[in-house]
Amino acid sequence: MNQRPAPTTFQPAAQGLAVPDAALALPGLTPAGLQSEAVLATRRRLVLAVNLATLAALLYGLSRVLGAGGWTVADGAIFVAFLFGAPWTVLGFWNAVIGFWLLHGVDDGMERVAPFATAGDQPTPLAIRSAILMTLRNEDPARAFQRLRVVKDSLDATGEGDRFDFFVLSDSDDPAVVAAEERLAAAWQRETGEDGRITYRRRSDNAGFKAGNVRDFCERWGDAYEVMLPLDADSVMSGEAIVKLTRMMQAYPKLGILQSLVVGMPSRSAFARVFQFGMRQGMRPYTMGSAWWIGDCGPFWGHNAMVRIAPFREGCHLPVLPGGPPLGGAVMSHDQVEATLMRRAGYEVRVLPQEMGSWEENPPTMLDFAKRDLRWCLGNLQYLKLLDLPGLRPMSRFQLFWAVLMFLGLPAWTLMIALLPLKVVEDRGIEGYPAGLAAGVYLLFLAMYLSPKLAGFADILLRRDGVKRYGGAARFVVSAVIEVVFAFLQGAVSSFRTTLFMVGLLFGRARIGWNGQARDAHALSLATAFAGLWPHLLFATYLFGALIVLSPAVLLWSLPLTAGYLLAVPFAMATALPALGAWFARRGLCGIPEDFEPPAELVAISDRQRA
Repeated sequence: MNQRPAPTTFQPAAQGLAVPDAALALPGLTPAGLQSEAVLATRRRLVLAVNLATLAALLYGLSRVLGAGGWTVADGAIFVAFLFGAPWTVLGFWNAVIGFWLLHGVDDGMERVAPFATAGDQPTPLAIRSAILMTLRNEDPARAFQRLRVVKDSLDATGEGDRFDFFVLSDSDDPAVVAAEERLAAAWQRETGEDGRITYRRRSDNAGFKAGNVRDFCERWGDAYEVMLPLDADSVMSGEAIVKLTRMMQAYPKLGILQSLVVGMPSRSAFARVFQFGMRQGMRPYTMGSAWWIGDCGPFWGHNAMVRIAPFREGCHLPVLPGGPPLGGAVMSHDQVEATLMRRAGYEVRVLPQEMGSWEENPPTMLDFAKRDLRWCLGNLQYLKLLDLPGLRPMSRFQLFWAVLMFLGLPAWTLMIALLPLKVVEDRGIEGYPAGLAAGVYLLFLAMYLSPKLAGFADILLRRDGVKRYGGAARFVVSAVIEVVFAFLQGAVSSFRTTLFMVGLLFGRARIGWNGQARDAHALSLATAFAGLWPHLLFATYLFGALIVLSPAVLLWSLPLTAGYLLAVPFAMATALPALGAWFARRGLCGIPEDFEPPAELVAISDRQRA
């Protein structure tokens, strides 16, 4: 491959720590000169204040309910569990409120959140070279190469394609998969006839998993490129989106990571359709609101993002965690750690909260989703060993802590629900029990839990032609109702499964592998669903049996949070049915704009799959 040098703004410090050229930093501004540090600090203080005030009000209301008949051990356990479980919901509520205000309450919301975005719309020729990477691990080779070919074709159509080279970085160890990868790579190279633009490399040593794969690229080829765009095997991006992001990186040399807003692709799986419909509505206001105050210490999701190679290579080395598995060894969820290290190196990490031609596929069944979720859980819990990394910005350290708390809150909710029958027994006969306050706190919390989705639904309803992009008002409203029911059922199943996984971690019995993922809709047999979800049914037997005897009224009130335990097996089987997914697709239910007006890139993928 031809080694083509690229301009770089990175300067290594004498001590060996990756830092930007100090001469380019402006006092009082973020490293890229995009925003005032004082303004961001004020926003963060405001968000902290409203979150603490909201959490305090909820805790006060809960304490009045729990303490109505005197405090017990169960009351104390519920109160502490709520303290762990509630902050994520509270912050989600305020992110949604802020995001909705930015989307509809002001005219310059995007400028306040992403002042770098306008650079993407300027017709500036690209002067920097970029590498587009696809990392593979025993994935369907034909599927992966089809997607990368479509990305290349889309980029070439922009007229800027010659500024990008493509790398397929394999960690596959299945002989049949390896043979197919090598055959497809060679055929693609012969077909294009463009020397050096397409490179295939397979590692025999898979050290560091995906993060190690990318680091190997940086060490071998990084000097030839200014930025890289990592893609997963299920990732697709339009050429227009990639060029826009590259222009932003070119205009602001101190942008270290620029994360695009990734949305789901059209799917024939009922589970994936409903899941990504809800994610799309919730992510838009949530990400908009969070970007407003997180600013230069933003998230990195590991793919569909532009990354500046030199500071990444020099300043984002992942540590090997002390101790044995499951929490020791290589970092599983590497992306957010790399984001904090990039910010430590003096480069901004930003998210562009705008739907712009950046897609991924979502798991087709609940069990496939659970595998991915548990891998994230383990990776996030490893951050407990990284909270004391030296030199991190306070906001970056908060990001790591918050990622841990996201999963610690799930067993907290399971504990609260498990103690519900005991509380019913303890509260019997209490005179003046504040039933109205209990119902009010409960309903308020449910509304806050749903607030990102509700804000996303309202955003679409208020936009001109918003519902038209989703197949019309009737389809959109019905889809929203389906998704809310789905969210409650899925939330219960996912929370309980994660709780069991974390209990297994305490005893060193939980293990997570790294391999290819299922992408296509497929049915789940009763035996498969039961084998994966029988603990949910056992927990439901205890909970529903006790509450039917003790208080059917409490059972009815609890159904939004508990029905998922009882229905886990049929819910998993039904949402995996290819026939149900096909029925949803024919009627446009839980469809996304790409279902009703497919972009050229997704049409090309469908055409290649049919060929």
